Amino acid sequence: MKNILVVSGHTDLKNSIANKTILDKLQSDLPKAEFVFLDQLYPTFEINKEVEQQRLLNADIIVLQFPFFWYGVPSIMSRWMEETFVHGFSHGSTGDKLKGKKLIVSFTSGAPEEMYQKGGLQNYSIEEFLPPLKQFANLCQMQWCGYVYTGGVSYINRNDNEKLMQMKEKALNHERRLLEVIDKAINSEA
Repeated sequence: MKNILVVSGHTDLKNSIANKTILDKLQSDLPKAEFVFLDQLYPTFEINKEVEQQRLLNADIIVLQFPFFWYGVPSIMSRWMEETFVHGFSHGSTGDKLKGKKLIVSFTSGAPEEMYQKGGLQNYSIEEFLPPLKQFANLCQMQWCGYVYTGGVSYINRNDNEKLMQMKEKALNHERRLLEVIDKAINSEA
């Protein structure tokens, strides 16, 4: 069995609907995986680089779980990346510590999926926002194993019971798709 590390980059997970549902179900389905909740561990954004680097070294598969904020990762996840993935560790002439590890990106957006298309409100497909994360994997010599995305899960709708149930169902569907990608990564050769 491969060692799986799931890093939650939500800045306020306790008030989340979709990401919390995804992570709760994932913890149930992957009891041997390690889960890191950045908002709980680092509320002041003071990342423990050594601890986080050790987690990465122990992992075979790294899953980044986050809400899509302003066309990228949330601030806490960005800070975690800046502090943890440093020259000489993850990249550079001696930075090969993550070489061959598999990266999966799993994210949600409050905006409906149909807004992320040419001519839509966001003007680009969701795929067009991913090159920085793909290059991040490339620079760190990790294997990009794809992404799972679900839109239309805004916490603003949490007071509408019908919409709340729809969001939870979307989140559970997201988690099932994520498990499929993780399973494919577990069973594939580098």
